[in-house]
Amino acid sequence: MEKYDFDKIVNRRGTHCYKWDEAEEADVIPMWVADMDFPAAPAIQQAVAERAAHGVFGYTMVPDSYYEAITRWFSRRHGWMIDRQWIIYTTGVVPAISATIKALAMSGEKVIVQTPVYNCFFSSIKNQGCEVLESPLKREGDSYTIDWEDFEAKCADEKTTLFLLCNPHNPSGRVWTRVELERMNDICLRHNVKVISDEIHCELTMPGYSFTPFAAVSEACADNCITLNSPTKSFNIAGLQIANVICKNPTWRRRINRAINIFEVCDVNPFGPVALEAAYNESEEWLMELNRYLYRNYMAVKECFRRELPQLEVMRLEGTYLVWVDIHATGMGSDELSERLMKLGKVFVNSGTMYGRQDGEGYIRINIACPRATLNEGLRRIVTTIKPLLP
Repeated sequence: MEKYDFDKIVNRRGTHCYKWDEAEEADVIPMWVADMDFPAAPAIQQAVAERAAHGVFGYTMVPDSYYEAITRWFSRRHGWMIDRQWIIYTTGVVPAISATIKALAMSGEKVIVQTPVYNCFFSSIKNQGCEVLESPLKREGDSYTIDWEDFEAKCADEKTTLFLLCNPHNPSGRVWTRVELERMNDICLRHNVKVISDEIHCELTMPGYSFTPFAAVSEACADNCITLNSPTKSFNIAGLQIANVICKNPTWRRRINRAINIFEVCDVNPFGPVALEAAYNESEEWLMELNRYLYRNYMAVKECFRRELPQLEVMRLEGTYLVWVDIHATGMGSDELSERLMKLGKVFVNSGTMYGRQDGEGYIRINIACPRATLNEGLRRIVTTIKPLLP
């Protein structure tokens, strides 16, 4: 018997909800931006309500209990021992990416990304005057692996100073193994490349897969990385704007802290810290049940495509709730098919080209973090729109 009702449909339309109110037509089902349609865990709702009941929402200090919640969570779940002095809080992972690049790279230097990859990586790098250096992942069957030869060549470029890692990887759905992470770091160390690890999806894993924080792999990894994480994706509290930079190196940490202050993302709202504590201290059971529900949603997607659209391949999902689908068989480009799905099917998905013009072409990304009834209706519309295009 499940304790939490993830089948419950909450009407988010008309609440100034980016996911549901972005489309002009009111009958569009949004399966795009990485935002879940599930209410937050009860402990989070209660903590936020209690804070709201106080009625005064002034400037906020982050208490010791905040740091304790973080260190206990990662120690218990991932075997990662974090010193609280390593933690810098901020408003979000994307501002943290930009601040970290600003702090550790000079204008004109190169930052490696593994394409296809989260679209904000490109803008964060370019906005700091740096150059994006793509090291494409290699497609292998229904998944991806790393092109180690290409990755080392990119690290060896004399202008490369940073590697921006997505762990777990969005949109490919990979959860990098400890062996892969260690090999990445070995290559980076050989070429004096620092690692920035975006781990915002770290708690969203499918059965049989285990997330490993980059910094928890070894002392060498901990010494050569800056970790960016947040409970916002896993617990669906992105609007509360809370995230953390975790950096062992005191020199890098001082520079990052300075950049966060320069960017003026050093203050958080009154609700972010209390939500983080409620998530990490009281909501693990909710998270575990959520992951089981997301897995069943993924299996429903797999079965639907196998039965109705067998020419399209649904990529293996190891982590996140973002399903990467190969649509080459339609004969249409990603942008064209996404537009067709929006206009004819009334379903909003992401075009693969957002995640790399070359390596994302021929794919779409589907957000499956919604009640089953919503998912089924979205899939019905996708099938109805795409099926006529296939032989």
